[in-house]
Amino acid sequence: MNAPRFAIVLSGCGVFDGSEVHEAVCAMLAVDEAGCAYQCFAPNTWQARVMDHFTGEATAVAGDADNRNVLAESARIARGNIRDLSGFDPRDYDAVIFPGGFGAALNWSDFAVKGPACGVNHEIERALTASYEQRLVIGAMCIAPVVLAKVLGKHKIRVTVGNDKDIALGIEKMGAVHENKSASEVCVDEEHRIVTVPAYMLGKRISEISAGAHNLVSAMLELIEE
Repeated sequence: MNAPRFAIVLSGCGVFDGSEVHEAVCAMLAVDEAGCAYQCFAPNTWQARVMDHFTGEATAVAGDADNRNVLAESARIARGNIRDLSGFDPRDYDAVIFPGGFGAALNWSDFAVKGPACGVNHEIERALTASYEQRLVIGAMCIAPVVLAKVLGKHKIRVTVGNDKDIALGIEKMGAVHENKSASEVCVDEEHRIVTVPAYMLGKRISEISAGAHNLVSAMLELIEE
């Protein structure tokens, strides 16, 4: 049997306006250390905002001339080895991981602004729906499970973002079920083949994020093998 193939979907580069870099890299490392291959993807769209990660101030918002492209920024993490999400075909993969970071709630969706009434980027929605229908194992970290809840909540999926009561309520308003977990503890929904981990929603140290990413990938591999 060939090693399982993972897709990893990114939302930019940086915790405040894109993918959380530690989570993305730890996910890649966990997949690689499990002896599996991965391919990075990102939607070819514009960021909702650009943040100076040193000052914490916004330097651009949607529509500004100096705004940044999600795919181009994600390529920084992927070392250039990345594909436009519009070309994602779930038949080529066994699993897909969505790392966290505010990009999930700003670029993949506008959950950060609208909460449960949010919309979701078309390519993200297509990738999630197609992956679910193809029975891929879907993994998500940190805040990214809110996007899963918006797209797949109608199936009553189970996810975790840790123990944030307000976000958990929002997840349940979108039809999903929330379970409280610690930073590196995974929520495994065997029926729907979904694994989620709180990561930096609760974690304070990169070692916790690494442990959570490895737990995520290990649980995903168990579902793939079933």
